[in-house]
Amino acid sequence: MLGLLIILVISWALLRFVEKKNIDVLGVILYPKRLTQFILGFIFIVLVTLVNIGVETFVLKVEWELQSTFNYKLFFGAVVYHLKSALTEDLVFRGALLYILIHKLGAKWAILISALFFGVYHVFSYGMIGDRWIAVVYVILVTGFTGYVWAYTFYKTKSIMMGLGFHLGVNLMNACFFESQPYGEIFFQKVSSIDINDWNWLFFNLFKGLFPSLATLVCLKLLLKSKLYSKIEKK
Repeated sequence: MLGLLIILVISWALLRFVEKKNIDVLGVILYPKRLTQFILGFIFIVLVTLVNIGVETFVLKVEWELQSTFNYKLFFGAVVYHLKSALTEDLVFRGALLYILIHKLGAKWAILISALFFGVYHVFSYGMIGDRWIAVVYVILVTGFTGYVWAYTFYKTKSIMMGLGFHLGVNLMNACFFESQPYGEIFFQKVSSIDINDWNWLFFNLFKGLFPSLATLVCLKLLLKSKLYSKIEKK
């Protein structure tokens, strides 16, 4: 929590002294419009993630086992943990620095720079230094494209809230099905699956990694042109 507070203070200082702006230009205050953006982002990415898990279940013939008991404390802990984690990363990669870069370099370059740094950051956060270059490139490509879509979302919605909904939703849903630290397999545990090799493995992992962000980008563009989004903007 202290780290998050420090990032907020640094963000305020950067915006105040570099751009002469208030921190609310990041859309961090939960006005009704911002809350609606967050909820839409969360619900959408939960559905997309479930589709992705469904495809994995079909392709790899995964058998899942439902956890015998529902641990409310564990689930609440996961929500809090992933919310803090997502908010921290979003403030760093899609907060004050991105806002300043957009005004200094233009949206195109700012979003690309943000995406690249987000991808490289995950190489370190996943502990992949020294791994095979193919695995490193894959992580940079997948997480970088995700960072691109979320940075584009910030630019178009003028708020981190919809991107935060995306970020929280995908991390939380994956924690419900897959192993991760400190929270994982909250609802289901993978019992068995088949192995696939060579090109099938490559195509499957590219789909699994890129599909959520590609679907998000397409649907976001459609949403921004819709009457629904016009109503949200008027709130």
